Amino acid sequence: MMSPATGTYASAKLPRIGLLDTARGVALLAMATYHFTWDMEFMGYLAPGTAETGWLKLYARAIASTFLFIVGISLVLANKPEIRWQSFWKRFAMIAAAALAISVATRFVFPDGWIFFGILHSIAVLSLLGLVFLRMPLPMTIIVTAVVTAAWVVDTWIAPDLLRAPVFNPRYLAWIGLAEMPPRSNDFVPIFPWAVPFLFGMTAALLAMRTTLLDRLAAFGTGSTLLTKAGRHSLAFYLIHQPVLIAVAYGLSVLMPPAKPDPVETYLKQCNASCVMQEGEALCRSFCQCTLGKLQTEGLFTEFQSGAVKPDDGRILALASECSVNAQ
Repeated sequence: MMSPATGTYASAKLPRIGLLDTARGVALLAMATYHFTWDMEFMGYLAPGTAETGWLKLYARAIASTFLFIVGISLVLANKPEIRWQSFWKRFAMIAAAALAISVATRFVFPDGWIFFGILHSIAVLSLLGLVFLRMPLPMTIIVTAVVTAAWVVDTWIAPDLLRAPVFNPRYLAWIGLAEMPPRSNDFVPIFPWAVPFLFGMTAALLAMRTTLLDRLAAFGTGSTLLTKAGRHSLAFYLIHQPVLIAVAYGLSVLMPPAKPDPVETYLKQCNASCVMQEGEALCRSFCQCTLGKLQTEGLFTEFQSGAVKPDDGRILALASECSVNAQ
């Protein structure tokens, strides 16, 4: 409980916030719905690129931001007023091991888009960085959070190329988040800009410690709903849910095979999904429509879609370069 005299928590451990478990459970449910969309796309029920564009792209980012915000809060609640080293390293080892397992598994299953730095990798590294902020004065944490947020705003809306450089493109540096063209991955959550929601979570929890807010939230109880229980075992849920969902999607594909997608729609979805990683959506739509038209005009569309003509073919590079100029 908070000490009235000092305005700080004198107990060895901060109160458990049951609502935080529930919020984590809601985020897990949202994540599962998004992943099932990805699975349905993978099985052919949705056009390629569906899960990576439009409102689903925003949905995925909101889910990841929520998770990292909660991770920041949880790190403070579990390690204030003093860091509980044994508990921290146990949790870190579990997350790191799960992240490594996902990388190894996806390397075999999805060699062209394996997960080399996904949400679990990001949580593991940010948790280590969070140790620094646990020992740092609160004003300094607030300043760092403001600076990183400002850098994200600049990188997103003002000068997208200002902070990025090709030296960060290889996987061993792409995880930092400053690559001009990061390697393709089915789940890529680099430290920048995803440190922003994590730092906001830490800052919010550190500020709440100076008020009675934590005690008031703890008074709601820990709860016993399925969402709350899932939130308390989030890592297990994360590791189990996707194999289950893929099995369901596969079962549906056996019982009710999906219709063959329109090749033109498929191309545009794939092109836009790849393009928007580097450019704005409006520019990408123009670029993709242009390349589609030129591929069809030159009789290369069918061969390109089938893989007979590769993306590094001189003809493909030439028309892509021309469309890139026209789309500016």
